[in-house]
Amino acid sequence: MLRYCLIALTLIVTTPARAAVDIQPVTSPGGFEAWLVEEHSIPFVALELRFKGGAALDLPGKKGATNLMVGLLEEGTGDLDARGFAREVEGLAASFEYDVYDDAVTVSARFLTENQDEALALLRGSLVAPRFDEDAVERVRGQVLSAIRSDLKSPRDIASQAMSELLYGDHPYALPLMGTLDSVEALSRDDLVTAHQNSLTRDRVYVSAVGDITADELSALLDSLLADLPEATVPLPGPASLNLPGGTEVVEFETPQSVALFAQGGIEREDPDFFPAFILDLIIGGGSFESRLMEEVREKRGLTYGVYSFLADKDQAKLWMGSVASANDRVAQAVSVIRDEWAKAAEDGVTAEELQDAKTYLTGAYPLRFDSNASIANIMVAMQMDNMPIDYIATRNDRVNAVTLEDINRVAKRLLDPEALTFVVVGQPVGLE
Repeated sequence: MLRYCLIALTLIVTTPARAAVDIQPVTSPGGFEAWLVEEHSIPFVALELRFKGGAALDLPGKKGATNLMVGLLEEGTGDLDARGFAREVEGLAASFEYDVYDDAVTVSARFLTENQDEALALLRGSLVAPRFDEDAVERVRGQVLSAIRSDLKSPRDIASQAMSELLYGDHPYALPLMGTLDSVEALSRDDLVTAHQNSLTRDRVYVSAVGDITADELSALLDSLLADLPEATVPLPGPASLNLPGGTEVVEFETPQSVALFAQGGIEREDPDFFPAFILDLIIGGGSFESRLMEEVREKRGLTYGVYSFLADKDQAKLWMGSVASANDRVAQAVSVIRDEWAKAAEDGVTAEELQDAKTYLTGAYPLRFDSNASIANIMVAMQMDNMPIDYIATRNDRVNAVTLEDINRVAKRLLDPEALTFVVVGQPVGLE
């Protein structure tokens, strides 16, 4: 019965759409920093941890070590094996989630106030002293290998890997996050211990908390949870030198529908032109049915069910990317239309009506993101990692509204680069070489 309590509380701890979030900075006696939003109406806490580095810290020849290691964090600690750990977490109506990305290892914890000490003891054990039992290692290794084999049969995953190899060359981003069949098969327990020491470090951690916890309580929690983690000894990778030759690279794969990814250079979040670029992306293809790409590729020509673009903000690479899928005999036309729209936006910019519609959408949708303690905690920890000011939530819509037509059209000319727009197409496309 207890396991349903957390589900119920997660649903209860949702609030009406709001963007007025009172964030407190907290610094522990041990020097750990966190952002806190107190919400004492429900006895529940959402805690988010982010460790900078992620899979990009994998050592040469050990690709996939961080991913496999993270998959084992919930597989036992101390006297608890994998089943024992799961039973204890469930018995406390707590929830822990662990994940890895190119630039970060993420840990999400949800627990009831009354069970806070016991839940945090389990979480601490999983972070500081995971067991890496042989049977657990082999079981999770098998799951990873199965996922890799599945990706090798997925046109979208094949396209993503081919694009990464083209873009990043010898940078760690070029290698698959999960590793390869050979690299994962070869990983030893010692490799996992090393990945753990390199990835979960006390000087690269970012923390946020939302819920029934005070600043003093969070301060004590930080030192108890994190003080025994090691200091970082492996440097973060440097900036990636992007290869954007333009044109189209085709990867032959037997499938009735081709998948196309496209990319050009992006923009730093700290760049004064970031918000004009952000709005420009929404107008061109940023996930809305009102975008130009959706109108031209889907609505007018029926070439796809969906096409979109986005600003990709990796720590060591800034890209403007997008994706479309279309029948093999029509994907060449879809690629051509995207190139035309890219060039048209670069040359002519956008209209005042498009800008106003985008502003209305962005400012109206923004408060809807703050609908639960967990979502607020996620947003806050991402803000810290991106070096955003603590008042960003309160000022974000003002920054959107401050963008003028002159701004956005100047940025379109500055950033949109049709000559560098590079496509990778996986399938059997007709008319593309």
